[in-house]
Amino acid sequence: MKLENRVAIITGSGSGIGRESALLFAKEGAKIVVADVNEKGGEETVAAIKNNGGEGFFFKLNVVDREQSRSMVKTTMEKYGRIDILINNAGITQDALVSKMTEQQWDLVIDINLKGVFNCTQAVVEVMINQGKGSIVNTSSIVGVNGNVGQVNYSATKAGLIGMTKTLAKELGRKGIRVNAVAPGFIQTPMTSAVPDKILELMKEKTPLKRLGEPKDIANAYLYLASDDSNYVNGAVLAVDGGLVI
Repeated sequence: MKLENRVAIITGSGSGIGRESALLFAKEGAKIVVADVNEKGGEETVAAIKNNGGEGFFFKLNVVDREQSRSMVKTTMEKYGRIDILINNAGITQDALVSKMTEQQWDLVIDINLKGVFNCTQAVVEVMINQGKGSIVNTSSIVGVNGNVGQVNYSATKAGLIGMTKTLAKELGRKGIRVNAVAPGFIQTPMTSAVPDKILELMKEKTPLKRLGEPKDIANAYLYLASDDSNYVNGAVLAVDGGLVI
C-alpha cells in the first residue's frame, strides 16, 4: 500500500474528484480527513471509506475561513498526531463573460479557489516542517494554462495556483516538503454537469483520446504526487487532460 499509516487531508472530498481520491487514498492505507462545506456529502464519503475497511473522519470546512482551517489541523493532530498529505482539491466555478461577470462572482471564485488554498496550506505547513516531510498537491486546471472563454475568474485562480505551487516548492523543498499541482482537463464531475452538452462534446472531439476524463484519472495523479513514487518531483504541474488544447 502506497500510503500506509499516513494521514491525508483532502478538501472538497464530499463529492466528485475529492470523494474518488479519498476512497483511493484510504484503499492505499491512509487515514483520511474528509474536509468539505457539504456535511451530507462529507459524511457519505466517510461512510464509504469505513464500509471499505478504511479509516477517516469528516470535518466541516469552509476553506475561506482561516480559523476553520487551523481548527481542522488542530483536530487532525489531536486525533492522529501527524499530517503527511494535503490535497487542495476544493473549488468552484461562477462562469460569465467578463462584460457580464458580477463582483460577487469574481470575489467568490477568488476566495475559494485561491485564498482557500493559501489558508489550508498555511495551516498545515508548521506541522509538516516539524515532521521534516510532507506532500502538498494543488488543483490547477488546463484553463489556468491556456485560458477559456467565460472563465476569467476561474482561469485567474488556476493560473495563480501554478505560481503559488512553484513558489512554495522553492520555499518548502529544503524543509522536506514537496509541492506540486495537477492540471485537469474536462472531467465528468458535478461541476462540469452545468456545462452545456454541446460544449462537452466539442471538448471530447478536441481531445486526442476522444473522451472526457473521469474522477479516477485525477485521483490517480493525486496518488502519484502524494506517494513516495514521486519523491524527486517538486514544483511540477502535471497535466491530466487527454492531450486537449483549448
